[in-house]
Amino acid sequence: MHPWHSSEERDAYFMRLALVAARHAYDAGEVPVGAVVVYRDEVVATGFNQPIALHDASAHAEMQALRAAGLTLKNYRLPECELFVTLEPCLMCAGAMMHARLSRVVFATHDYKTGVAGSVLDVFDNARLNHHAQVTGGVLAQEARELLQLFFRERRQLAKKP
Repeated sequence: MHPWHSSEERDAYFMRLALVAARHAYDAGEVPVGAVVVYRDEVVATGFNQPIALHDASAHAEMQALRAAGLTLKNYRLPECELFVTLEPCLMCAGAMMHARLSRVVFATHDYKTGVAGSVLDVFDNARLNHHAQVTGGVLAQEARELLQLFFRERRQLAKKP
């Protein structure tokens, strides 16, 4: 039996798992963003930001999770899958999500600089594109935002030290 009684509890449950992945990124010195891919209420993949460690601009949490989910499910199309991520997706990640044919994308906090699920753009709601995932934003937003703020505050403090 799963530990939730409502769709809000379910979303929070999976977002907490994405936050655990984000802490792995934080511990590795990467921007703390984490993601999980869920298929039929089971986590099939996780990912966290690793562009610095992997020397790869595409190694965002969502991309890592999508790659792992494709390997697990043996298909690059993930039409019954949902992706939970701690930060609103960027254009690159949103494009990969559309190509994967995700059914749903759930994010924690908005990204007012590069977010394309409603903040800067809303590519998921663009009628001219051929795939449209359902999008839910704001799930555990405060927790995700606080982790990001802590990370960048620490980075600024380190930069000030002689």
